[in-house]
Amino acid sequence: MKLKRVFLTALAGLLMISLCACGEGDNNTEDSKSASQASEAVQDASADNNGSQSDVKDGNNKGSYPEDEPTGNTLSADWFDDAVFIGDSVTLKLSYYAEDGALGKADFLCAGSLGYNNALMGIDEEGNVHPTYQGEKYTVDEGIKTIGKKKVFIMLGMNDIGLYGVDGAIDGMKKLTERILEKTPDAKLYFQSVTPMIEGNTLGNLTNDAIAEFDEQLRAVCKEKGYKYLNVASAVSDENGNLIYDYCGDPPTDDNPDAMGLHFTDTGCQKWVDYLCTHVS
Repeated sequence: MKLKRVFLTALAGLLMISLCACGEGDNNTEDSKSASQASEAVQDASADNNGSQSDVKDGNNKGSYPEDEPTGNTLSADWFDDAVFIGDSVTLKLSYYAEDGALGKADFLCAGSLGYNNALMGIDEEGNVHPTYQGEKYTVDEGIKTIGKKKVFIMLGMNDIGLYGVDGAIDGMKKLTERILEKTPDAKLYFQSVTPMIEGNTLGNLTNDAIAEFDEQLRAVCKEKGYKYLNVASAVSDENGNLIYDYCGDPPTDDNPDAMGLHFTDTGCQKWVDYLCTHVS
């Protein structure tokens, strides 16, 4: 626990919590709202990452599963007009990128350190990081209900894995899903895989192996429950399951060796959008 506190204290000086709603923020050029504005409080913990790595099929590599193949059709941006995207700072960057209409009129509910587990906190609970929409704070389940859109795209888990382990992250995913469907029973849920870090980067217990293990468990839950699983990681990963360097907006450098190495450039965001348009049925 002492090591955990030391890690979080050191990380706190580097990160900031960011909140967003669709349409908020400036519409700047390539990489202007970089990952430094979209940093998330990815947290370390002493919890074990449970589950066997032997079940992971080539990390997040392309072609691992038949359902990873394109649908054969390309959706137009306006298909996402009735969609809402739920996420942490990785999705926050996507929201900035999508301000020019890359995802139509999609809405966004995201906050820099949001995860499945802290999304379960009360709206006024101390330390909550719930997102805002049109200037008002909402829990994820209430926000989805309020916005009223039925296509719900979720990418969470990055902030859960280090703190709760893979199994704890999946448990939080199941609990939050129950709450969402209680409030919006006719929602169509699309779960997006957590995307990896660049090669060699680790943040405590958060590693690319742990991310790949989480994604495999998430895929299994989606298959069991009938939710749509989207392997976004496959679109931005190299052959070894690492985030492609050119898609990373915050790679460690000599001037900033502690950069997180997991947020996107505009080029990475476009690859994400392209994947959604060709893999969502």
